[in-house]
Amino acid sequence: MQAPPVKDGPPINQDIRAARVLLIDQNGEKQGVMPLSAALEAAEEAGLDLVQIVANAETPVCKILDYGKHRFQEQKKKAEARKRQKVVELKEIKLRPNIDSHDYDVKAKAMHRFFDDGDKVKVTIRFRGREMAHPELGMKLMHKVQADFEEEAKVEFHPKMEGRQMIMILAPR
Repeated sequence: MQAPPVKDGPPINQDIRAARVLLIDQNGEKQGVMPLSAALEAAEEAGLDLVQIVANAETPVCKILDYGKHRFQEQKKKAEARKRQKVVELKEIKLRPNIDSHDYDVKAKAMHRFFDDGDKVKVTIRFRGREMAHPELGMKLMHKVQADFEEEAKVEFHPKMEGRQMIMILAPR
C-alpha cells in the first residue's frame, strides 16, 4: 500500500484543520473570525484558494488568494535572492622565496584583480632543496605582500610554515 503524497507548503482549502479562522480577503482587508466553512465559501465565491498563513496563532490566520500564483511569486523571489548572492572563492597565488621583482608585480596584479572580484587569496610560498634552510626569506616576502595589500585586504590567516610551504590567507576589506 502506497502512502499518500506529502504536501509541502501551507495547508490550503480542505487541508486546513481548524474550527474557526481569522479571514483576510483577496484585497488584504481583515474580515474577522468566522467558522472554517464560511471562510471556504467566501474563497469559493471569489474563485480563489483559502491558504493558512499563520498556523500557530490562537485562531489561525487564513487568506484568500490564488495559491498557484502565490507559489510562483515565492519561487521567483528565491531565484532572485540566489542570483544576487556572491559566492566568495579562495584563489591561490604561488610564489618562490627568491622571486624576481617583475614576476612579483605580475602576481600582485592578479591578486588586485581577485580582491576587486571579492575573492579571498591564499598566498603560498613553496621551498625547494636548500631554500628550506632560509624560511626567513619566505617570511620577509610574506610581510612584503602584507604591506603591499594593507589598504585593500586584511590578513585572515597569518603566515605559517606547513611542511615545505608557507601559507597566508588574505580577505578583501
